[in-house]
Amino acid sequence: MPQQRKSEPDPRGAARHGTGRRLRGAVAHYLGTAIVSGRIAPGERLAGEIAHAAALDVSRSAYREAVQVLTAKGLVESRTKAGTRVLPRSRWNLLDPDVLAWAFSGEPDIGFVRDLFELRAIVEPAAARLAAERRDKDDLKAMKAAIAGMRRHTLGTDAGRAADRDFHDAILQATHNEALITLSASIAAAVGWTTQFKQRARALPRDPLPDHVRVHDAIVAGDGEAASAAMRLLVELALDDTQSSM
Repeated sequence: MPQQRKSEPDPRGAARHGTGRRLRGAVAHYLGTAIVSGRIAPGERLAGEIAHAAALDVSRSAYREAVQVLTAKGLVESRTKAGTRVLPRSRWNLLDPDVLAWAFSGEPDIGFVRDLFELRAIVEPAAARLAAERRDKDDLKAMKAAIAGMRRHTLGTDAGRAADRDFHDAILQATHNEALITLSASIAAAVGWTTQFKQRARALPRDPLPDHVRVHDAIVAGDGEAASAAMRLLVELALDDTQSSM
């Protein structure tokens, strides 16, 4: 079995200490990170069910369930007689929160990081504009609580980063646009992982809380133009911080 990286859970440990969903998740994470990192390249065939289960020291059913998880996320495809092969990157559901987690468990592709910020720059300013026009009392309460959490804990902590994700999620929820809301988990995951990534070697170069406060205040004021501009600036500055950390 390949040597484990510190960021990867060892499926053998899961086999000893857990069952069911936890074990399936550990095996899916191990295989998922191997695929997303390129250690198992597109077109390559995964080892046979029996051989791979034995190598990972897990049951065949746990291995099959993990492969089903990867299949649902577009990473692999299983065919009778042909076995299970890794699909081209263009087929992967790159916005799936688990796939994002696997991408950032090691050193993510710089181009992919840029792609995430380009997506955010397209979606989030427009969402902030709609939020300013459509938000209700519950939406504003959620944003205020998230800002308070970021201020209390800072983005250098797990709790602060969770509050940051809650803030961006609250904005998408405030659009009251079902299509946009379906992106909330993906956007929140992208925000969380890029924030954690840019702090991996050193502290954040500056405090991003004021950027979030400007977005919040514009939405509270019902100023769609100002909210969109503030969010656009927030994303641009976050990209600058991330690039500097690379």
